[in-house]
Amino acid sequence: MDKINLNEKLSQFSDYWSPKTITQLNNYDIMVVKVKDEFVWHQHDDTDDFFLVLKGRLTIQLRDRDIHLEAGELFVVPRGVEHRPVAEEEVHLLLIEPSGTPNTGDKLTAAIRQTI
Repeated sequence: MDKINLNEKLSQFSDYWSPKTITQLNNYDIMVVKVKDEFVWHQHDDTDDFFLVLKGRLTIQLRDRDIHLEAGELFVVPRGVEHRPVAEEEVHLLLIEPSGTPNTGDKLTAAIRQTI
């Protein structure tokens, strides 16, 4: 039961689009991730998708509009809504998802979940 320093956790890796679990809250994973360029269009049928920008600027593309987020801003994509995160430069995010949620919405194409 130690405090968690987000910057310290983010300094431990450099790969993009591979969320790292830093702790759990009930049955939810609290994760940090670095992103750059475009992710795949996807949706989560069973859960909302929570994005909190820690550093940089993130665009979450929806089929009907774009959501632009700056550091300190968050957006929740409702379950079942197709979306694609895009970052022109490296962005650091905090994510909260039910444990085991595949980041692509599909277990076959999802990044392997790692804990740091």
